[in-house]
Amino acid sequence: MLLRGILLMVQALQLAGALDLPTGSCAFEESTCSFDSVFAFLPWILNEEGHYVYVDTSFAKQGEKAVLISSDLQAEEWSCLRLVYQITTPLGSTWDPSQLNLYVRFENENFDRLLWSAKEPSDSWLIASLDLQNSSKKFKILIEGILGQGNTASIALFEIKMTTGYCIECDFEENHLCGFVNRWNPNVNWFVGGGTTRNTHSLLPQDHTFKNELGHYMYVDSVYVKHFQEVAQLISPMTTAPMSGCLSFYYQLQQGNDNVFSLYTRDVAGLYEEIWKVDTPGSGAWHLAEVEFSAPYPMEVIFEVAFNGPKGGYVALDDISFSPVHCQNQTGLPFSAGEASCNFEEDLCNFYQDKEGRGWTRVKVRPNVYRAGDHTTGAGYFLLANTKFTSQPGYIGRLYGPSLPGNLQYCLRFHYAIYGFLRMSDTLAVYIYEENHVVQEKVWSVLESPRGVWMQAEITFKKPMPTKVVFMSLCKSFWDCGMIALDDITIQLGSCRSPERLPPPPGECTFDQDECAFTQEKRNRSSWHRGRGETPTSYTGPKADHTTGVGYYMYIEASHMVYGQKARLLSQPLRGVPGKHCLTFFYHMYGAGTGLLSVYLKREEDNEESLLWRRRGEQSISWLRALIEYSCTRQHRIIFEAIRGVSVRSDIAIDDVKFQAGPCAEMEDTTQHSSGYSDELNEIEY
Repeated sequence: MLLRGILLMVQALQLAGALDLPTGSCAFEESTCSFDSVFAFLPWILNEEGHYVYVDTSFAKQGEKAVLISSDLQAEEWSCLRLVYQITTPLGSTWDPSQLNLYVRFENENFDRLLWSAKEPSDSWLIASLDLQNSSKKFKILIEGILGQGNTASIALFEIKMTTGYCIECDFEENHLCGFVNRWNPNVNWFVGGGTTRNTHSLLPQDHTFKNELGHYMYVDSVYVKHFQEVAQLISPMTTAPMSGCLSFYYQLQQGNDNVFSLYTRDVAGLYEEIWKVDTPGSGAWHLAEVEFSAPYPMEVIFEVAFNGPKGGYVALDDISFSPVHCQNQTGLPFSAGEASCNFEEDLCNFYQDKEGRGWTRVKVRPNVYRAGDHTTGAGYFLLANTKFTSQPGYIGRLYGPSLPGNLQYCLRFHYAIYGFLRMSDTLAVYIYEENHVVQEKVWSVLESPRGVWMQAEITFKKPMPTKVVFMSLCKSFWDCGMIALDDITIQLGSCRSPERLPPPPGECTFDQDECAFTQEKRNRSSWHRGRGETPTSYTGPKADHTTGVGYYMYIEASHMVYGQKARLLSQPLRGVPGKHCLTFFYHMYGAGTGLLSVYLKREEDNEESLLWRRRGEQSISWLRALIEYSCTRQHRIIFEAIRGVSVRSDIAIDDVKFQAGPCAEMEDTTQHSSGYSDELNEIEY
């Protein structure tokens, strides 16, 4: 159980304001407010003296869970959800700890989205700050506690608070300091200033928020500095949703020549980037700073002060705020991922070629068993550089992307496939073209690749000046030319290799890590298998997965089955909700003896299964996209059923399964091969 002494130390968090908490909040003083324990799991217990709710192994077993669910909430403005919690484990027990998860359940989605997860034990209360993007959809908050190993394992919730605004904003008037933390240094640290307490030799200012001695701010003082370049850091909560705009704050400097006040960002990989440094001497007054801030992926803001000695004075900080509108001193155009990406289904988007010698052609291939189609759907458009028909050896075809603002980190991803060529090296290359300096830098080129397979490439780059991405196809000699295909180019902010803090949404599965939440009725040689690369039998099955060309997919191995034998892959239970849902996935049915692939819907407590979609026989040598729109107001599962055909050349595969709320954006299924059989059951209601 939690120590009573720890509880007394943190009761200051629940002052008079706890009696009037916003919607979606609870201080657990006398009740759980608008939160309820889910009956199917363990109950959360309200402490007899109030102040928190808990679940522990004194009345439950390891692995059991307790779920707390809120009433309907709505965040029409950007909001911040703060959770004060504690996870405790027995001394010396580090294996299989308890875990606390927070989910968001939107009213029209049949699965819950994991927003945050923690399992690090602590001997004190911790604060999690989670950004909730503004949305007109109603939602519920679910807090799930899963007990770990040990007789004294416990999870406790002290307070849940949902407020309008961004989690990196703070006026430092609340005791929890909005989740900002000081990085401990033996000599210099950030402290709370203001109020009636004076604990420093420096003459500190009045706060900026209330402009009197009762308000609060953060400050760091040089009086205890013992070494050159002593550093104090104040670290914001990690952002949990993409944001871009203007970060502003007020600061004061005393004897600014003996200290350096800077602002950094730090991503989850620990990469620092300076985005602001004070450039004016201290004057004893509050100054406004406005900094352009972009966090396309999880990021912290760090206020850092470095002192050169004990006479460096002080630095004070107050009223940190954020606006999605760019700062007044910002003149650059914002980056748009949509304008910089293209799947070539409609046109070339914002990509273009040299006026002389157009090397890239937008083409479309109908599904067939001889030549692969595009990567987007299997039956759409892509770009093709056919160097066999160029006028001379050494010909280069250039494809230019749109202009990208400088001093931002970008992640470029694209899919390519190569046909022909005796030597593949450098037949396709990517250059970064700096517009102002007319300089081109090669950042990627193909070395070796399976022929005729869509492969994904990803490149992270950052340049100080505006740039363009240039794709170059090359025919080295008359005797060594071929074809290069290009599709699904995306450019996003951030690093391609940023560590993921959360698993992918529960409605998506690429099978690259595991089978996600899918299960099977039985597992043996005739079940669905998770595979990579080519299947064992020739002239059937895919050569590679659809996601990246080097990942995994699910398939049936016909050589392990007999004619008519079934393999069934079941989704996790999906919650029934009103409205339409769209199921998309990619399937591969290549082989002269290919059997049947069907998708069924099975409602809870109902033995009957409803057919949603079916394909029979050989369809294409490509991965083809399937779109299924359906409705179901009861809890249900989706079942993928593959039936082995008349011969061993009957492998069937699926990949990139995705459930989405709402109707399918484009209700068009891939064109069927003339010998195939299809039931057009793409829109079903139950």
